[in-house]
Amino acid sequence: MPDAPLAPRSQEAGARPAPAAAGARAAARELRPAWLLAAAAAAYNAWLLEFLLPTGLDARHSYVSELYAADQRFHGLFGAIEIVTALLVAVGAAPLPRPPGSSRCALASRWSLVAFAASSVADVVVPMRCAPSVNSACEVVNPLHTATSALAHAALFASMALMVAAAAGGTRWPLVRRWGPWVLAAALTTALLTVGPLIGRPGWHGVPQRAHLVLVGVWLALLAASFAGPARTGRHRST
Repeated sequence: MPDAPLAPRSQEAGARPAPAAAGARAAARELRPAWLLAAAAAAYNAWLLEFLLPTGLDARHSYVSELYAADQRFHGLFGAIEIVTALLVAVGAAPLPRPPGSSRCALASRWSLVAFAASSVADVVVPMRCAPSVNSACEVVNPLHTATSALAHAALFASMALMVAAAAGGTRWPLVRRWGPWVLAAALTTALLTVGPLIGRPGWHGVPQRAHLVLVGVWLALLAASFAGPARTGRHRST
């Protein structure tokens, strides 16, 4: 009795694409937070549009939040950008269910970043009523807006410190381990240099604040590159 014909090699090869396809889909899922945080890093510095738009504000002596103060011409545009940026941060940072053995510091850092995003949305929901840098009758300290801004900064610095601690204690996230402490120190310093108007000494606070926003963008870019690393090399791990 003749032997049954063998299946062509092309069919045999084509019968096993499922594991590779599943791996590719898993890698794409792991890369998604990295792409979202990279987009957030760029969007967080959309204040650069003020150099193209007739805002009437002096970048040297105004807070960026004055761009979306309630009485400002472009408050809708800058407020919408702030909300979209916060959503990108929240979705990109929110961790999947924590597997056994994952870092508690890294998990807490990511949830702190989600809290930072939520506080940033609250910043837009309760904006400054007017721009104090161009309106002497405008109050510099709007209690609700100042509170939401303080919460945003507290959550941001908590997230940065926790992630730096997580990176220092292991071999993961080499970019965060190398550059994170410097970015954290510089971001904290520039943030402290913006409090002049709050203590009755306005002027030039816009420069360190914009430097601070650039540093936050750098931080988000570091996280994006760090989260993308395991997916690119096929090591599917959760933080």
